[in-house]
Amino acid sequence: MTFEMLYSKIHRATVSDANLNYVGSITIDEELMKASNLRVGQKVDIVNINNGERFQTYVIKGEFGKRDMCLNGAAARKVAIGDKIIVIAYATYSEEELKNYKPTVVLVDEKNNVELITNELVGSDYV
Repeated sequence: MTFEMLYSKIHRATVSDANLNYVGSITIDEELMKASNLRVGQKVDIVNINNGERFQTYVIKGEFGKRDMCLNGAAARKVAIGDKIIVIAYATYSEEELKNYKPTVVLVDEKNNVELITNELVGSDYV
């Protein structure tokens, strides 16, 4: 049996741009991608804290250190610059792999600077 579990998330990132005239995806700063173990082309869910929208897209790499969190294409209609979002990636794990299961949770500040990288989910102060 396998289980679909949280793999990684970037929690409460600030949308820095919304580009309707792009071919889709979310542009994420390369440094944030590395911190959260996200890969180019990886499918992610986006949760908009400001308006409740939930949608899926894929990751493209932004410039290292620029702190990009830009929704592109049709997804640009689901956010406004300054909105808070959660970027969530899932993976499928076997029962054996779950014995050592530790998702990556990246907390960022208002400017998308990494504040904390943790493996904690439930019962933590930041949730």
